[in-house]
Amino acid sequence: MQRIVLLATQEEIELVQEINQSELFELAAIFQEPLQSLPAKFNNTPVFTYSSAPEEVIDVIVYSDSLKETANLLNETKYPMSGRLTTAQFRFLLTISDETKNKKDISHLQQLKTILDNTHDGMIVIDQDLTITIFNKSAEKMTGLSKEEVVGKSILEVMPNSQLPRVMDSGIEEVNQEQILANGTKIYTTRTPILNHEGRKLGAFAVFKDITEIVDLAEEVTNLKSIQTMLRSIIQSSEEAISVVDEEGKGIMINPAYTRLTGYTAEQVIGKPATTDISEGESIHMQVLKTRKPVRGARLRVGPNRKDVIVNVAPVIVDGLLKGSVGVIHDVSEIKGLTEELNRARQIIRTLEAKYSFEDIIGSSEEMSFAIDQAKLAASTPATVLLRGESGTGKELFAHAIHNASSRKFNKFIRVNCAALSESLLESELFGYEEGAFSGALRGGKRGLFEEANGGSIFLDEVGELSQNTQAKLLRVLQENEIRRVGGTKAIPINVRVIAATNVNLEKMIADGTFRQDLYYRLNRMPIYIPPLRARNNDILLLAHHLLQKLNQDYGRNIDYISKDAEDFLLAYHWPGNVRELENVLGRAIIHMSHTDSQINRSHISLLSLEPSKKKDIHLKEMADTTDNEKSLAEQMDAVEKRILTEAIERFRGNKTKTAKSLGISLRNFYYKLEKYDLDEKSRK
Repeated sequence: MQRIVLLATQEEIELVQEINQSELFELAAIFQEPLQSLPAKFNNTPVFTYSSAPEEVIDVIVYSDSLKETANLLNETKYPMSGRLTTAQFRFLLTISDETKNKKDISHLQQLKTILDNTHDGMIVIDQDLTITIFNKSAEKMTGLSKEEVVGKSILEVMPNSQLPRVMDSGIEEVNQEQILANGTKIYTTRTPILNHEGRKLGAFAVFKDITEIVDLAEEVTNLKSIQTMLRSIIQSSEEAISVVDEEGKGIMINPAYTRLTGYTAEQVIGKPATTDISEGESIHMQVLKTRKPVRGARLRVGPNRKDVIVNVAPVIVDGLLKGSVGVIHDVSEIKGLTEELNRARQIIRTLEAKYSFEDIIGSSEEMSFAIDQAKLAASTPATVLLRGESGTGKELFAHAIHNASSRKFNKFIRVNCAALSESLLESELFGYEEGAFSGALRGGKRGLFEEANGGSIFLDEVGELSQNTQAKLLRVLQENEIRRVGGTKAIPINVRVIAATNVNLEKMIADGTFRQDLYYRLNRMPIYIPPLRARNNDILLLAHHLLQKLNQDYGRNIDYISKDAEDFLLAYHWPGNVRELENVLGRAIIHMSHTDSQINRSHISLLSLEPSKKKDIHLKEMADTTDNEKSLAEQMDAVEKRILTEAIERFRGNKTKTAKSLGISLRNFYYKLEKYDLDEKSRK
C-alpha cells in the first residue's frame, strides 16, 4: 500500500474517511493548518505541523490547492522521494480505483494521464497484460521516450530492463530502488503492484525521480546543515551576548555570553516570549518583528540585576518571509569601563611617548643646522647626551627628536624635571623604593622612573639642580647600568639611554664644588649646544610664522601675516627668553587682537622687558665693559649674569617667584644665584 500524508483544509478533511476505506492507500499523518484546531489524533491518524513532521517513508503527498507551497516545502525538505497530488487528482484516482475494483480492469487508468502529466515525478503504469497505460511528461523527459512511442506497447518491448513485471508477479512493493535507464540516466524508483480488494493482480505502477536531482538536494541539505552547525558554533563561541527569536517572538537560541550578561539560562529563555529578560524598557525583538526593520543603539535594562545595556536587533528574512530576529547585546558598564581605561591609557601614552621629531625643529641657520646634525649623530649611538643652552631654546624638543630617531623609539620616553621635585621625592621617583622604606610607602614598594624607562630613554631636564647624593646615585646608573631602590639592597639591572639637559654653567659648578666632576664626564660624552635665538637671527621670522600657525589652532584664530614693521621690531629684539619668549609675545598679541584682524602689526606687540634698542645698547655696553677689562671668560659671564639678575629683581620689585619665572629658571636655582652674587638683600627691599 502507498503511504500518504494529507494536507487538507477544514472543508476537505472528510477525505480522511475515503482514504481509510481505500485498499490501495494508507494514511500516515495529517497536516494541521496554522488556524486549524485538531486533536493530537484525528480518526486515529497522527496530526502534525511542519516542525513535527513524522520521520518515515512517505509515498504520496496529497494537498489542497491553498497548501501547495507547504506541500512543495515538505517534498523538498522532508520527503524528497514522495510524489505529489492535489486533492482533486487524488479523488479522481480513488474513483478510478473503485471502478477498477468493480470491473476488475485497470484500463480506465488511461483517464488519469492529464492529471499525472502535471506531477513532477516520472510515472509509468502497466496493466495485467504488461501494456503501458500511463506514461507522463516527467517520464518522457527522464527516459528520452515519447508517450506516443510507448503507450499501448508492452513494457518489455519499450524498456527491457523494467522491473514492473516482476513487481506485479510478486505482489511485493519495492521502495527507493536505484536503477539505470537505457539512456544512462540514474533514477530512484518506487514500484507498487496494483491489487483489487480480493488480492487479484491488476497491474503495477512506478514513480521515479532523477537521481541527480536527489543528489543535488542531498548536497544542498548537507551544506545547509554544515552552515547551520558553523553558525551555531560561531554564535556559541562569540564574546558578544546574542539572542535569537522566531517569527512569533519566542526565544530559539542564546549563547553563553548572553547568560553571563543577563543571568538567564537557556531553560529560562528558549520557547519563552522575548520580553522575558527585560527588566526595564520594551522588547526590541518585538518591535523589529512588527516593522521588519533593524534597530540599533536601543537602551534597556535586562536580567535580575537590571544590567544597563545597548541592543542592536535585525530581522531575519528568507525569500521575503520573516523568520525571526537576532539581537546583539552590549554591557554599557563594560563600555564605560573600557572608555575610562582607554582615556587613562591615552594619558599615560602622552606622558611616555616622544611627541616631536627633527622635522618639528624649525631653523635653517648655520648654528642650528650644526646642532641638528650633532643630535642626529647622537641618535644613532647609545651614548649619553648632554643638551646645553639657555632656557627656552628647545632642549626638550631635541630630546624628543633624539629618542624618536633612535632604535629605542618604540619603547618608553620618560621626562623628569629635576628642579620640580624635592631631593627626597626626586630620589624615590627616579629609583623607586621598597616596602617600608619610609612613612607612607606603598605596600609592595614602587618601581622608579628608571625601571619604567627600561629599554627606552629618560630625559633629565635641569640636571644641574640634582643634589650631591642624587648625583652619586645617577653616576652609579651611568657606570654600572643598574639601580638600587630606596630602602633596598638588591641591584636591579637596567638598559636606559640618558638624555640630560641644563641651562647652567656646569664647569663653574664643578669649580664651586656643587656638581660632581666624575658625573660631568659621564654626562658630557656627547654634548650638544643649542644656540640662543639672538645667535640665529635669520631663524626669528621663520619661527614666528611657524608659531603663528600653531597659535591660530590653539586660539581658534585666522591670523595670516606679520607686518613689515612688526617683523623689523622682532628682528631688533635680542630675545633673552628665546623661542619661549617669542611664542609668548605672539600669543599675547593674538589674544588682544580683534577677531576681524588678519595681520599682526607693530602696535599689537608688547614686551615685558626693555625696548629692543635700549636692551641691545645695554648688551653691547656690557660686552664693551667686559672686553676693556682684562678678565677671564667666567668672570665676564658672571658680571653679565649679575647685572641681568639685578635688573630683573628691580623690575619685579623683589618678587622672587615672578623674577625667577621671567628669567626661565627654577626658584631653587634663583636662590642659588642670589647667594652667589650677594643679591639676597636687594631682593628683600
